[in-house]
Amino acid sequence: MATLTFHGHSCFEIVAADGTRILIDPFLTGNGTADVGPEHFDDRLDYLILTHGHGDHIGDAFDILRQTGATLIATYELASYAGEVQGIEKVHPMHIGGGWDFPFGRVKLTVALHGGKIDADGAEAYTTNPAGVVVTVDGTRIYHAGDTALTMDMELLQGEVDVAILPIGDNFTMGPEDAGRAVGMIRPRMAIPMHFATFDLIDVDPERFVEATAGAAPITVMSPGEAIDV
Repeated sequence: MATLTFHGHSCFEIVAADGTRILIDPFLTGNGTADVGPEHFDDRLDYLILTHGHGDHIGDAFDILRQTGATLIATYELASYAGEVQGIEKVHPMHIGGGWDFPFGRVKLTVALHGGKIDADGAEAYTTNPAGVVVTVDGTRIYHAGDTALTMDMELLQGEVDVAILPIGDNFTMGPEDAGRAVGMIRPRMAIPMHFATFDLIDVDPERFVEATAGAAPITVMSPGEAIDV
């Protein structure tokens, strides 16, 4: 059984039963809701997944990758930028709709409707598509939607997802009501809200999301630093 830990905003850590450690979207420095800083991962990290290049998702990724020697998993363009400009040695490029079997399990990138800018030095020549990601660890399929609007493509995930992690903050992503509709499309066994309350523009009460799901799945609202078995 895998353990899922929330580190604030859209950052989640997955630890597999064999100890493999995976980090998604590590926006820690400058994030007042984060419970840890990048140094928390100095001892060991195996994989780091980025859904897209915006600053509140790419965050401390390159520093953490250099410190730990972890493998970056990202879209082709973002992985290319990491290798060619940031000097990250271990990268695994992917793209929307593609999947790959890693030693810990499987990763598949999904459609996300959002922007593609990379907020980092020297990224002017690189553009990228945002993505969601389904990470299968110890038999559990964890869907991290990244930043996205509600899309009918989410219906294709029904029966393919055990845990759905969805943005609810509105303004930059779908809001709680649209996220509730997404749960109805996906029908996971558990849904978790993210990307809310970090800034004033996304200061949304997660209870609106709970109400909007109308019982389509159990909802777990996680606090930064909280860990659950999935």
